[in-house]
Amino acid sequence: MSSEILMVVDSVARQKGVDKDIIFQAMEAALTTVSKKKYGQDKAIRVEIDKDTGDFRSIRYWTVVPDDAELEEPEQEMHLSEARERDPEVEVGGTVEEDLPPIEFGRIAAQTAKQVILQKVREAERDMVVEEYEDRVGELITGVIKRMERGNAIIDLNRTEAILPRNEQIPRENLRAGDRVRAYLYDVRRTQSGPQVFLSRTHPQLIVRLFELEVPEIAEGIIQIRGAARDPGSRAKIAVSTSDDRIDPVGACVGLRGSRVQKVVDELAGERVDIIQHTGDAATFVCNALSPAEISRVVVDEELHTIDVVVNEDQLSLAIGRGGQNVRLASQLTGWEIDILTEEEEREKRTKEFEVYQKLFMEQLETDEEVAGILAEEGFTSLEEIAYVPLSELASIEEFDEEIAQELRTRARDALLNKAIAEEERLESEMDPSLMEVEGMDEATARRLVSGGVKSQEDLADSAVDELLDIEGITEQQAQDLIMAARRPWFEGGEQASGHTEG
Repeated sequence: MSSEILMVVDSVARQKGVDKDIIFQAMEAALTTVSKKKYGQDKAIRVEIDKDTGDFRSIRYWTVVPDDAELEEPEQEMHLSEARERDPEVEVGGTVEEDLPPIEFGRIAAQTAKQVILQKVREAERDMVVEEYEDRVGELITGVIKRMERGNAIIDLNRTEAILPRNEQIPRENLRAGDRVRAYLYDVRRTQSGPQVFLSRTHPQLIVRLFELEVPEIAEGIIQIRGAARDPGSRAKIAVSTSDDRIDPVGACVGLRGSRVQKVVDELAGERVDIIQHTGDAATFVCNALSPAEISRVVVDEELHTIDVVVNEDQLSLAIGRGGQNVRLASQLTGWEIDILTEEEEREKRTKEFEVYQKLFMEQLETDEEVAGILAEEGFTSLEEIAYVPLSELASIEEFDEEIAQELRTRARDALLNKAIAEEERLESEMDPSLMEVEGMDEATARRLVSGGVKSQEDLADSAVDELLDIEGITEQQAQDLIMAARRPWFEGGEQASGHTEG
């Protein structure tokens, strides 16, 4: 039997490519299962195999508990006094053991052992697949389509199968069994039926990996791909840059007579690829990304992270693209929200904004139309900007001097203070007194809650944690504690529990 165990371990390890230690563990688990069937399932039994000789022993063991403890598992536990009759040095929490007679393998026992071993080996193989492909997430994978199932392509990767879901396939690409495909590995999941490896042909990173394959300068790190955006099967944009002034990153990616980019286009079923020069200047980068449209000028709003792009009427459709494709991909690539405007639309927008801000400053600062207009023309859009901008910047405006600048700042700060006081009074007037009675509540938190529509203890008790997290300044733990405190009267049967049921 000992030599047979060693032969089985060696054979299975070679056939399945599984570590011998895993096979020994599977054998020990199998022999443990057989031993329990013979000696009793309720007994604590383990089997140990000598990895050098193949000899094994079945061991029954008991966990040692204090003498005054009740034996919850009599077949697996032993009081300390009885245990010390067998091992004088044993302590509570330790174990005492005895060897069981060798197992005689019958047909049923052998079959049981075989099933356990096969199951353990399958689990080990699955773990190996998961570990291998988890480390490869983000890589380009090549495989052969084994079959199509409800539109999903099952890809043979030799050691396992991968899934190319229908929604991760390039639209109108006709995939068939036997086709060799390249795809981007984006996820590996453990499931009851085994590991699932998920591939994509639509992921933006697929085009990045393909260019790394076709352009040696990218693989070597001389050229960097700074971003990618795709409308799979139709059009894509990638942004490239280099720190080597001698190299044209766009030209290198295009290749001689377009040879490099054409290989990527062919791999992506004819998807058109625009290669964009990346720059640190947002305005220039956005203009490059909107190529081939010609841009008249741009207006950048850093605070809102938006860029207004102004084009001539004859460039409008080119900048926007069919179905908004060009501006959408440019926005995804650059990370900026882009608004395409004609010269006339831009003038109308600026005129409306000017009128809004002029009116705001006339009302809030109690200034005349001329002063308010100057502030709007200089780019001021809020009272906060006027109140806290350096005095020298405000005084540097041609029509103002330091006295006027100081007066405007003072009026802006007074207006903000009055606004804050009015808001405080509004919140206090809307707050139900019961809200302050909730354990752990303070005035600042109560005002935040009221501003978010939670005006009473009952409102708070009826709230969900996610709802309170939408209120600025409320943490998850704070939301949980306050909601539980507000609900406490429900469970105490107090006056406030009226109309509520537990649950």
